Amino acid sequence: MMNKKPNINLGEAKGRRILDRVEGFATSVGPKTSFTGAMGGAGHCIVYGCVEGDCDIDGTLVIAEGGRWIGGIVANNVLIAGQVEGSLVAREKMEIISTAHIRGKLTSRMIAIAEGAVHEGELQMDDVTRFADRRDAGSVE
Repeated sequence: MMNKKPNINLGEAKGRRILDRVEGFATSVGPKTSFTGAMGGAGHCIVYGCVEGDCDIDGTLVIAEGGRWIGGIVANNVLIAGQVEGSLVAREKMEIISTAHIRGKLTSRMIAIAEGAVHEGELQMDDVTRFADRRDAGSVE
């Protein structure tokens, strides 16, 4: 089991981010590794390499910066810092980091997309959740 969290800049919102709830990863696809086929099961998974296929994971899936996924993704939580070509479904929450490049449909109850991230495709939120921006109120009028 890989217990080290990836070095992904998530900002200062501790406790609200997907990785704040991940203790370790049951499955890891290394940076020089490629995997083709279906993936499923329970536990958190992180991808530094390349995966071609579909997955249904009862846990959190992280596509790290430099990682690539081609195919459909279904997981409880999804964090993307790398590249994805295919549909993504997060049962709970999805985070798209500034280094991400996604081509495909995104579906989740909660989706956070960082400035600089690229998404080409459809976006569907099951239940829209509004939140107040925590930046200085005086900086933008």
